[in-house]
Amino acid sequence: MAAYQGYQELLVEKQGKLLIVKFNNPKKKNCLNRVAYQELARVLSEVNDDGDVTVIVFTGVGDFFTAGNNLSPSGQTDDIQAYLVESNKIFKDMVLGFINCDKIVISLVNGPAIGIGATIVGLSDVAWCAEEAYFYAPFTKLGLVPEGGSSFLLPMILGRSKASEVLLLNEKLSSAEAYNFNFVSRIYKTGDLDSVIWPKLREFSTLPPISLKEGKRLIREGFLASLLKANDAECTELLNRIQGEEFIQAIMDFATRKSKL
Repeated sequence: MAAYQGYQELLVEKQGKLLIVKFNNPKKKNCLNRVAYQELARVLSEVNDDGDVTVIVFTGVGDFFTAGNNLSPSGQTDDIQAYLVESNKIFKDMVLGFINCDKIVISLVNGPAIGIGATIVGLSDVAWCAEEAYFYAPFTKLGLVPEGGSSFLLPMILGRSKASEVLLLNEKLSSAEAYNFNFVSRIYKTGDLDSVIWPKLREFSTLPPISLKEGKRLIREGFLASLLKANDAECTELLNRIQGEEFIQAIMDFATRKSKL
């Protein structure tokens, strides 16, 4: 049985058969850094070994689900190439954690979901969002490419045209659009969280565990190979892009804007 201790960037709490994981950096809109990615991979691995848990729920502390990758420079390194390769592997392993999780993964999107925040929703088995949530994937604006399996998952879920708007043209999805395009299956009022939403999630968690696990395996069996292939291809190209001029310029522009604020 997992102890779920020692997390810094995540709040991890076991409630009966539910494991609740909260992005916990509200001062920075729940942005994720390397430590957060490592902790996500860790909790997704630990929950697979916990026979008591049937459902893992991801949500955010405060008003944001997560604003995505923390673009602020963090620390110094003498070997930038080794640092980028290691960061890429950490990110890839985190995505694999979602892909290989055999529990039911639910994203409870309490606010804006940006970048990896949006693609985590695509990786989830079930996604519900608050009325005030929106989804934004500014990858090309940053000189990057789709990530988190989104190059495969979003066209499958949204259709090719809408997915290309979101992933390539940086168009936001409102909560209503996300529902209409099947990206989420329910929109909830924040005031209903305690009275309706959490009781429903606890009810889901009491379903027969082997049936849930095997049902999930069958559902994803038809596309698992394609999703793994997409993650490989995306991470290979992400490593190229983060060393490219477009991304470097985007980070310089971001740092300039931040210093002016």
